[in-house]
Amino acid sequence: MVSLNKLMLIGNVGTDPDMRYTPNGKAVTTFRLAVTRRFNGPDGEKQDDTEWFTAVTWNALAEQCSQWLTKGRRVFVEGRIKSNSWTGADGVTRFSNEIIASRVLFLDRGENQSNGGERQPVAAQASPDSQESSPSQGSEEDLPW
Repeated sequence: MVSLNKLMLIGNVGTDPDMRYTPNGKAVTTFRLAVTRRFNGPDGEKQDDTEWFTAVTWNALAEQCSQWLTKGRRVFVEGRIKSNSWTGADGVTRFSNEIIASRVLFLDRGENQSNGGERQPVAAQASPDSQESSPSQGSEEDLPW
């Protein structure tokens, strides 16, 4: 039986990327992504519905995203969804979903381009052999948090 876990999103970076390194030296960068759907409401007026996602990138892709992305940039993120659950200090089980990105495309011009500076890259993609597929495939000590 064939399975598929693939997600493609276009949105705006909602937070500056946060890059860390695992104890084993692997780079991991996370950032929030806002994806807005515009539609006509029952009264005919345009309305926006924004969903927030957490994107996680690893290794070379993580370093590229940390270097080139900033809050407000428009990006395309392709990857797979990873669900996590944990029990908080209050005993309540909590859940979160992350996008483990395999490709990030920078869709708009950065500040440096519009001011005549150096041209920024337009695409960043993880190589299959260098990307950490997910934190769960490594050991617990690989996690940066």
